[in-house]
Amino acid sequence: MKGVIELQLWQLAAAYIFILLLIGIVRWKGIPREKLITIATVRMTVQLVLVAYVLTYIFDNSNPFYTIGIVALMEAFAIMNVYKRVNHPLSGELKKVIAFSMIVGTFGPILFFIFVVIGHTPWFEPQYVVPISGMIIGNAMTGAALGADSLMNGMKAERALVEGALMLGATPKQAANKIVKQTFDQSILPTVNSMVGMGIVTLPGMMTGQILSGTSPLVAIQYQIAIMLGICGSASLTVIIFVEFGYRTFFNKRAQLK
Repeated sequence: MKGVIELQLWQLAAAYIFILLLIGIVRWKGIPREKLITIATVRMTVQLVLVAYVLTYIFDNSNPFYTIGIVALMEAFAIMNVYKRVNHPLSGELKKVIAFSMIVGTFGPILFFIFVVIGHTPWFEPQYVVPISGMIIGNAMTGAALGADSLMNGMKAERALVEGALMLGATPKQAANKIVKQTFDQSILPTVNSMVGMGIVTLPGMMTGQILSGTSPLVAIQYQIAIMLGICGSASLTVIIFVEFGYRTFFNKRAQLK
């Protein structure tokens, strides 16, 4: 099979016509989003160009400290991104729970994937560790952000019911049980839905990239199945840890709603 076709600069520039088309549509419809779309496009381009240079250096200079450092940096940015994406002020306790759930929910699956599923030597090869970690951390970040938003919305909307349950003798866990279940369901649903349509409705990015680079579709599918199972497991673990500890931050030591 042939290798990937390298895009010329003018070919890459031609792809920006889709953004110009989008800006034209929102202006035509009177939707004030031109500035947001422009900033997002510029930011995306600059970030990806910078990442390309960093990854090129790391790939050419394989080192366990570089690999661990880049994964830790990705984790830190993901946690900060969760904080920013929640539409409510976060308490210090809840921020700690988010960070804890992200770290435990992602590093476990990443290590398992690297050492057991792939088993490549050396284990710190950035060609494998960095993109796999990025996909796992990114999807866990989405689940954590949805979970934090859903939990806070639920505790606010159902405050009267939670207080009523507490007055009737329910424990905080029992009083918040319905909200916790709804939070988990809403947080994990996007990941499950993406798995349902994968292969028939959509061809995921990892698989598409491998096929474009000349990898056999059968090999690409094996990797995609493995990474999707890892993503699903990581997102589920992150969310379950978050909701299990997150709801407790809304109660004091006397089992009273704050």
